Amino acid sequence: MSWGTELWDQYDNLAIHTSKGIEFLDKYANFIRDRLAIETEYAAKLRRLAKNYQPKKKEEDDNEFTSHQAFRNVLKEINDLAGQREVVAESLQLQIIQGITLLSKTLREERKKCLSNGTYLQQNLSSQLSALERAKRNYEKAYRDSEKAVDNYKKADMDLNLSRAEVERYKNIMTAKIQQSDDAKNEYANQLQKTNNLQQQHYNELLPEVFNRLQELDEKRTRGIREFIIGAADVESSVAPIIARCLEGMVKAGESINEKEDSYKVIERYQSGFTPPTDIPFEDLSKQDPESSQESHYNNVQSSHLTVKGTISANRIKKRVGIFNIFGSNKEDFSDLPPNQRRKKLQAKIAELQQKIAQETAARDGLMKMKVVYEANSSLGNPMTVEGQLNESEHKLEKLKIDLKKYQGYLERANQIPMASNSPQANRNNLHNGHRVSRHSNGSTEDNNEDGDDQPDDGGSLSSSASPESGLGTSHTSLPGSGQGSAHDNAMGEDAYYETEMELLQPLGTCRALYPFEATSEGSIPMNEGEVLQVIEIDQGDGWTRVRRLNNTNGWDEGFVPTSYIECTLYA
Repeated sequence: MSWGTELWDQYDNLAIHTSKGIEFLDKYANFIRDRLAIETEYAAKLRRLAKNYQPKKKEEDDNEFTSHQAFRNVLKEINDLAGQREVVAESLQLQIIQGITLLSKTLREERKKCLSNGTYLQQNLSSQLSALERAKRNYEKAYRDSEKAVDNYKKADMDLNLSRAEVERYKNIMTAKIQQSDDAKNEYANQLQKTNNLQQQHYNELLPEVFNRLQELDEKRTRGIREFIIGAADVESSVAPIIARCLEGMVKAGESINEKEDSYKVIERYQSGFTPPTDIPFEDLSKQDPESSQESHYNNVQSSHLTVKGTISANRIKKRVGIFNIFGSNKEDFSDLPPNQRRKKLQAKIAELQQKIAQETAARDGLMKMKVVYEANSSLGNPMTVEGQLNESEHKLEKLKIDLKKYQGYLERANQIPMASNSPQANRNNLHNGHRVSRHSNGSTEDNNEDGDDQPDDGGSLSSSASPESGLGTSHTSLPGSGQGSAHDNAMGEDAYYETEMELLQPLGTCRALYPFEATSEGSIPMNEGEVLQVIEIDQGDGWTRVRRLNNTNGWDEGFVPTSYIECTLYA
């Protein structure tokens, strides 16, 4: 079935049909362009989504949890998904859009040629039909004129009144008209034969060829749409395995979450190394002398208000400031952290320094090899250019080794500090219930009971986040007004507290500064290496010892210093 034989008389309809077909192809191209824009926008929004939910710098510490790690892996898979959507968009642009554009341009040009050729054939046939019509009209006129001339001659020949000359004239006119009629007849016959031949060739050969060419173009367009639709699906199918792997990665990320492991990491992060406080011993007031009773009463009042720790400076109370900045440290040796956290920080710092030393050593070795090569072959380079870099590398390496040795010393001293059997509050409760813990220069402790009863040793030099500025921890210098009660009671308690505080703070021993200390926070005081100070409050498990020194200007300077920076000798 071909258009040339079946649709020989549908030239105009075929022209309209082929035009609509190309318009439909352009419509499909616009559909692909809109889809491409959607894919591109979707990929961009996926990437923006993954970027917006990337862990912030302040959240880096939480990256050790499996749930956070899984979420980071999900974000990576989302990025990969966005990449695949970009691949789809790019493939649609290169394989489909460009193909449709090229095909549409080719079809328009070929259709224009076919229609131009068809129009020419139609005009040529119309011209021949017009010539045939003129020849027919001329023949009809000549034939009528010849018939009339014959009639006039016959009448003249039968009319006896006409002369011989007039009859001869009618005869000549008749002969001329008959000749004109014959000539017109021959011309009409020739035009008719020519028209029939052209018409037969037009409808059997020339115009079917044009129609068949239009059919080929239309079939090419239809076949192209089929290929483009399949191609678009193939583009999607080509990335489907990668998208499936992305989804599998998300599933694996979800399956990697381990709630027990996260719980263990929470313990590792926040474990202080302290043990819960022991039971508070019963105080039998009937067996104590009045002075002990008064001190016990004072301590009991204090134990109900263990909220804020302070020091006496310039004859007034300074509160420890800060919040629960759990296990944060601003000290080089992390001495203000609990034992477990301090060891972890020191071990992490040592590992970091060892890694830097390894990197710097590799860089130094590379520079040394380069210098040897330059010395062996000066054309490759000047060895003096490497000398400066080599000296700088040696300097960095030496500094790193010094830092490593320093932190290894910190870790060694941290490992030698005995673990507390009770929390800081327990230590203070024991102190407030009539016990005094004496610390000797070797780091051991003695628990002296005024009644002479032996008590278990639960002291020790500990480091904690309860620095003077942190506000974490308690002592017998806590303000009494922090508990429940009326404002009048609190005011009276504070006045009595100030007076009692000044009377009770008797030196417990002396200490010598092992290292210099710069006071950077409220409540602490500086000290020089080798300086001897009075100990007026021992370390209560928070890593700080309360000391004072004689000041010629205003009497006494009093404050807290790190326990790990001093060597204490307490009175027996």
